[in-house]
Amino acid sequence: MATPTPVISGDGVFSHVFLGAADVEKSVAFYDAALGALGIKNLGPFGSGWVLYGRDKPAFLIARPGNGEEPSSNGATVGFAASGPAEVDAFHAAGLAAGGTDEGKPGPRDHLPGAYAAYLRDPAGNKVCSYTFTQ
Repeated sequence: MATPTPVISGDGVFSHVFLGAADVEKSVAFYDAALGALGIKNLGPFGSGWVLYGRDKPAFLIARPGNGEEPSSNGATVGFAASGPAEVDAFHAAGLAAGGTDEGKPGPRDHLPGAYAAYLRDPAGNKVCSYTFTQ
């Protein structure tokens, strides 16, 4: 039996994703570059130090954690959809140039058919990636 290829669509199960950042300005510079390569826009500040990102509506937020403690995301990864391998490559390059660190160079991933991805750590240490499927 063939393994079905996952379909990435805009009909996700999340209303939004929030990541904490100790230095919001550094994180904004990183995400403006890395997410901009995917066509995801900085929608501006909101409330007390939050910064919102999305294509048409806010879906990804960064800010200092509301409880005042240091942010921690050990074991968590946030994945951003790309339209193809070129966008994944651009995400990785832009993120590195904007202060991110490499967690997995762009290329095929063997755990799902047609998977192509790249992984980064943002300036706050959060693990993020961009994925596309070529099949």
